[in-house]
Amino acid sequence: MAESFVAIVAEQLLEKIISLAGKETLSLWNLTRDLRRLQETVAYIKAVLLDAEKRQQQNETLRLSLGKLRDVLYDAEDVLDEFRCEALQKELINRRSTTTKLVRFPPLSISFAFPLRMSHKIKKINDKLDTIASDFKRFNLGLEEKVENRRIILRDTHSFVISSNVIGRNQDKENIIDLLVKPTDADKIPVISIVGIGGLGKTTLAQLVYNDERITRFFPLKIWVCVSDEFDLARLLCEIIYSITGERCNGLPVNALQIHLRMLLNGKKILLVLDDVWNEDHVKWMELRDLLMTRGNFQQSKILVTTRSSKVASIVGTIASYKLNCLSHKDCLSLFVKWAFREGDEKIYPNLLRIGDEIVKKCKGVPLAVRTLGSLLYMKTELHEWEFIKDNDIWKLDQNENDILPMLRLSYNYLPSHLQRCLTYLSLFQRILFMILIISSNSGWPLDLLKALSERKSGKTLGYGISKNYGRGGLSKMSRINMDFTDLKSMT
Repeated sequence: MAESFVAIVAEQLLEKIISLAGKETLSLWNLTRDLRRLQETVAYIKAVLLDAEKRQQQNETLRLSLGKLRDVLYDAEDVLDEFRCEALQKELINRRSTTTKLVRFPPLSISFAFPLRMSHKIKKINDKLDTIASDFKRFNLGLEEKVENRRIILRDTHSFVISSNVIGRNQDKENIIDLLVKPTDADKIPVISIVGIGGLGKTTLAQLVYNDERITRFFPLKIWVCVSDEFDLARLLCEIIYSITGERCNGLPVNALQIHLRMLLNGKKILLVLDDVWNEDHVKWMELRDLLMTRGNFQQSKILVTTRSSKVASIVGTIASYKLNCLSHKDCLSLFVKWAFREGDEKIYPNLLRIGDEIVKKCKGVPLAVRTLGSLLYMKTELHEWEFIKDNDIWKLDQNENDILPMLRLSYNYLPSHLQRCLTYLSLFQRILFMILIISSNSGWPLDLLKALSERKSGKTLGYGISKNYGRGGLSKMSRINMDFTDLKSMT
């Protein structure tokens, strides 16, 4: 999220340059050309910052360039503040000289040293920014092709699960199985969506259903595809064909792929699981759905989708979506014991179990958070180690790529840029809970804050947009976890 702060600083810097453009002292000190060059460079960098932010996690050089950019922009802001202060002092001197009928001092009354020093500083900053801008151009940032086409799949899931390792989802499994085996007379292939925030166990639930013997008997052909945030028709067709035949067909044209797939599906009753779907483009979904309907026994077939986005569920679903809820405290504690202790050790260390109970309460029913904290404590029996976990926030702890913080980062990265910026503004405030993200249109002071963040939207409109968009990404539900906004900076 630090790069969003860079965007804010760049925007403020441009505003300061523009405000200084009309100053008389600018031309008197021969700084007009240097500031114009600074303005042009910062404007270009600001234009490509969103692209840079989305790609920096896959490019270490780009990430370092963004870090350097932040420091240079801060330096530039300091120089402009210094210039503005000196210019105001000069204007005040001249104003006083005029009102007291004194002889007005010529511009030369200000030391030559200041404009020379300022010119040197601005040129130095321009040189640094030019280097960073050149780096950005090497990465082809800001080109017109859609960002989706450049995204790298962040997750890759599979269908296997050991059912005995899953706690608290038996009833959810039964509910989904009932929906899958229930006959329908729809004229479209039935689609069931499992919806919930990141870390609730949507993929795990889909795995339980996929491997149940009743489902295996009911659907002779089962297919599992991890979609993630790249909903590319050719890739999905290749993945489906590979799941059926084991043959790779990457590089083939879409027409050849669809002909091959329709032959494979001819008359078959299938269960297709599309895991971790983010695509909100209805046209792309229709293309895939229509291909699956043409030759398969689609009225008896089913598609099971997992997603964090209620909008995705409404686009793809023909059957009401299934909202996955948090685990009970009892189930969370059982899950925590499974990950934090060797079998039977919880009885040997009752004092640690009591601390563990407090840790589980912080997780508020999110199983991935429970697993993350439990795994951090595995084989650790020192009291201070457990108290450290209890007293520190989850986002301050070292985690692996499949733990809770990277899952939250994925939700953040998928938000529209203006809402990323809004979240960044909110992170400036101490100890504000995520509850503000599900703000209602009738709230008081937070709406005034949100209104100040946008000159084009009213507080109600912006508040509604935040609630709607954060709901799509699942972040609003994370209001259940007490998160310090100042710690959100660590998410990148």
